[in-house]
Amino acid sequence: MAAPKKGRRSPGSQGRPGRALAVILFAMVALIGGMFISGHTTPRLGIDLAGGTSFTLEAKNQPGKPNAINTANMNTAVGIIERRVNGLGVSEAEVQTQGPKHIIVNIPKGTNAKQARQQVGTTAQLYFRPVMTTTSGGKTKQPSSTPSPSASASKGKKTDKGDQSSSGKPESSPTPSASTQGRAIPEALKADKADQTGKADNADTAVKADKAAPTPTPTKTPGGGQTGQPSLSPSQEKLAKDFAALDCTTRAGRAAAAEKAANIKPTDPVLACSQKGDSKFVLAPAEVEGTDVDDASSVFESQNAGGWIVQLDFNNKGAKKFAKVTGDLTKQQSPQNRFAIVLDGEVVSDPEVTQGAITGGRATISGGFTQQSSADLANVLSFGALPLSFDIADETTVSAALGGEQLQAGLIAGAIGLALVVIYLVGYYRGLSLVAMASLGVSAILTYTIMVLLGPGIGFALNLPAVCGAIVAIGITADSFIVYFERIRDEIREGRTLRPAVERGWPRARRTILVSDFVSFLAAAVLFIVTVGKVKGFAFTLGLTTLLDVVVVFLFTKPLMTLLARRPFFGNGHPWSGLDPKRLGAKPPLRRRRPAAPGPADTKEA
Repeated sequence: MAAPKKGRRSPGSQGRPGRALAVILFAMVALIGGMFISGHTTPRLGIDLAGGTSFTLEAKNQPGKPNAINTANMNTAVGIIERRVNGLGVSEAEVQTQGPKHIIVNIPKGTNAKQARQQVGTTAQLYFRPVMTTTSGGKTKQPSSTPSPSASASKGKKTDKGDQSSSGKPESSPTPSASTQGRAIPEALKADKADQTGKADNADTAVKADKAAPTPTPTKTPGGGQTGQPSLSPSQEKLAKDFAALDCTTRAGRAAAAEKAANIKPTDPVLACSQKGDSKFVLAPAEVEGTDVDDASSVFESQNAGGWIVQLDFNNKGAKKFAKVTGDLTKQQSPQNRFAIVLDGEVVSDPEVTQGAITGGRATISGGFTQQSSADLANVLSFGALPLSFDIADETTVSAALGGEQLQAGLIAGAIGLALVVIYLVGYYRGLSLVAMASLGVSAILTYTIMVLLGPGIGFALNLPAVCGAIVAIGITADSFIVYFERIRDEIREGRTLRPAVERGWPRARRTILVSDFVSFLAAAVLFIVTVGKVKGFAFTLGLTTLLDVVVVFLFTKPLMTLLARRPFFGNGHPWSGLDPKRLGAKPPLRRRRPAAPGPADTKEA
């Protein structure tokens, strides 16, 4: 007779239940430890249970767009703001219009007020503009109409605050009307390069201005200097005066400059401040817009100085435009080889382009971000710019819509439902009810800790519909135990002992449990996708607890039954074990009848 192969398990093989129990025990300890380490020991409650903050946003009239405030733009703004503040749709934030020009945003208690204010009030108008000139952020001396040749031709050393002369000192009075490359501002921002007028030492390339405001080419003096005064148009004179008077060192100055810059057309030049106020800029018309950005993400950069950055991915159109503008900037000298990344009128970053055109359709925004600030900016840019600009007209604290009484009533209902399930299990399954209650306890611990950790993780907020979903999940979890217990009982009724019954009944019960949980999870997923508002909380909780039901049954209930089957109380079918063969009406074991032993006469006859 051939010996059985050692590499294969028989249908009655019991595996190693201790490993599965160790895995789920480790997961429980890790989740509980993570909960205490994070400093959050209770779930984040929704606005209907805990109250929160209400923002009233008022749409502003757009320059040159008298009919911008309309129903279509307001609805688009509501959708974008809701995606910003609601994340996956389970943070329970409420966004709705009120009247023709107001939007109400209700955010649950526990959300960072500063972060929420930034998410709801940021327009997220993003532009990539070439830098024409830059200097320190304070007021500068009013430039004369005749730019200094030595200052114009100087290629000084670059610092964080702009260009420096060869002596290493910052330029005291940068002249935006005639930049270091000979461009006139603003009419000559895109002027073509002229032919060289001579071969003298240090001769600069003369640039043709537009027809409306020509910039005459300076003439050479025998000593190598330049004479002649370029005439400036009124718009150029005003731009130069505004640039000299711009003070970015004060918060009021930066706010005024940002508001003015945000309302200027992308095709016009603009004055802007850096976010810290240490630099001010004259910027050319936008070459790439935020609408050309396909996605944005927060990334930690380990190279160079390291730190958190925002990584932008352009669409095909944006990638081509970005490659073209960076290729053109490479041919310029500082500061005109920089492009400013302007967000809502402020310069977030002004990197220098020195390595040729940047292809691949990807760019980064750096600027001393923290993990939270980079994630917030990426979140805002990912969902696009608002079609309108908004002012926060009012910010108030709102009380809970339902309050603690309704939450208490919901919890009491859940406790009553759980008690009824326990009574049924004890009365019908007796000793097996201990396995069911232990499994329900494990499922409750996993559900609670995960809900707590999802609060700071993805902004999950527990509202009353979500509590209802958790209560419904009690029945789904108990149903899985009942399916498995009945399969075991069926095997015992067929005349098998408990240990083979536990293993033979598992494959059949497993298929039924997986099909049932798949249907429940599919229903929750469809409900989550097609619904809006608070119903998403119910669907999310139902889907989460359904997945945990599979984990608990596979890693806890089945291994625990395998271990208990080895105990005499269950293995021998004690009347209170719930597995008594007599009470179950088990058939007697089928035995073959032994043939009678041959007698002496039969032996002699044979």
